[in-house]
Amino acid sequence: MAYSEKFVDEAPTRAAIEATPGAQVVEFGTPWCGHCRAALPHVQAAFADYPQVAHLKVEDGPGQRLGRSFHVKLWPTLVFLRDGVEVARLVRPVEAGPIAEALAEIA
Repeated sequence: MAYSEKFVDEAPTRAAIEATPGAQVVEFGTPWCGHCRAALPHVQAAFADYPQVAHLKVEDGPGQRLGRSFHVKLWPTLVFLRDGVEVARLVRPVEAGPIAEALAEIA
């Protein structure tokens, strides 16, 4: 599973994310968020070189347990994990470079 354009219908549990082996990015945001839409081409561009990294888009908002468990405060927030452990985090990225660097760190 590589880059995903769509938000998941139902967010997984934190335990499920932590149990996922390998490289994974969990992106928190919403489809209507301006910052999320602005970051979209940068996220897509960075993922182009990392098709082996799983990407999970989770719609976040007040009361959403998964986002709260990751202490998400601003959208988009990208959490980069290797074997369920957070390695890096980017909040409101405005260019592909830092995203690609974080992807390289977990790939």
